[in-house]
Amino acid sequence: MKTSFMAFSLLGFFSLFFFSLSSAGTIHDLLRSRGLPAGLLPKDVRSYTFDADGRLQVFLDGPCLTKYENRVVFDSVVTANLSYGGLIGVVGLTQEELFLWLPVKDIIVDDPNSGLILFDIGLAHKQLSLSLFEDPPDCKPQGVLQKNARKEKGFEFVR
Repeated sequence: MKTSFMAFSLLGFFSLFFFSLSSAGTIHDLLRSRGLPAGLLPKDVRSYTFDADGRLQVFLDGPCLTKYENRVVFDSVVTANLSYGGLIGVVGLTQEELFLWLPVKDIIVDDPNSGLILFDIGLAHKQLSLSLFEDPPDCKPQGVLQKNARKEKGFEFVR
């Protein structure tokens, strides 16, 4: 009887645990539930995993480029430790700053009432308006956006 009670208790615990993870729904819902804006990740996330230790892995169809205040490149896999108000130890996200591409290390929302979000890009910390990240952006395959950018600046893409 004691064994069946323990088995039932464990079954209940794991059911509750997996229900709480799956109740988040999309990756954007998960971000919101952790005090972060949904627009930190693009619309077209193929899948994601989030384990009990807070390790988040986000899978895209391929590397892609989008723009918030500056241009940003997402690798096909983005990983980080997700806690309330932060993505720490980000890998797979790069931001353009003054013609340099710098890896984003951490993304933190200390106080949602401030309206600011902090990006740690290694050499500096950059504060941006949370309003830039309200909606998940469209993210274009890296080559498509670069090709269009060349045309916009008057250079024709020639192979």
